[in-house]
Amino acid sequence: MPGHRIADWDNAYANGANIAGGNRWPAAWAEPAQLFRDALSAEGRARINIAYGERPRNRFDLFFPKAAPKGLVVFIHGGYWLESDKSDWSHLAKGAVENGYAVAMPSYTQCPDIRIAGIVREIGAAISKAAAMVGGPLMLTGHSAGGHLASRMVTISTPLAADVAKRVRHVVSISGLHDLRPLMFTGHNAALAIDEAEALAESPALLRPMDGVRITCWVGGGERSEFLRQNALLANIWTGLGATTSCVVEPDRHHFDIVDGLADPAHPLTRTLISE
Repeated sequence: MPGHRIADWDNAYANGANIAGGNRWPAAWAEPAQLFRDALSAEGRARINIAYGERPRNRFDLFFPKAAPKGLVVFIHGGYWLESDKSDWSHLAKGAVENGYAVAMPSYTQCPDIRIAGIVREIGAAISKAAAMVGGPLMLTGHSAGGHLASRMVTISTPLAADVAKRVRHVVSISGLHDLRPLMFTGHNAALAIDEAEALAESPALLRPMDGVRITCWVGGGERSEFLRQNALLANIWTGLGATTSCVVEPDRHHFDIVDGLADPAHPLTRTLISE
């Protein structure tokens, strides 16, 4: 019986081309994101473009609930470390904000102007700056490349200071890329420039989790098989390294609409993110 071997790595990691109407995204997120920002800005509950570093994209937006925040959620966007911007995703803060949490959404320098290891350090700086502004428990989440960055924050080589790291209560990696080695076979690597050393140093699935880590790996049932595999991979490995892990496959969701639950205060994705 023949085995399974991936022959076309670009197709294995191509999302839009394998989703009916996939060319709607990311433009489909822009309008609801803008409307959400405008609404919270009008209420004095948004701070836009807070600097956390010196580079142009070292900025985050911070959204506040109506009462004192119960804690802080940080959402890290995806785009293969190559594209997108915090401003495309603002509406996804709604679920956590309406549950009483502040939400920070950072942008970061993109490849090829930086290595992935550099993005990891930038996200660490963004989280640290936001955490200094909002007290209480800290929840991290991210989509695709952002799922990589969120889970990378709770490895033993985290860029987070100890006092910030110990506040992390939960990580939800949504369609996360947890082993960078397969990306070396894709056309994206012309810009990403991942080599073996960086893959070993920056892949959460190849690193040990910090003590006490709780992580949920969440993916859509309609996603590419590689994203399903990457999702299960981290939960599987980290279970064996002492972390508290969950692996969720949400039915009838693809790589782009899998994040929509974060805009709904009652959706299981939001409820899972902020759960004790």
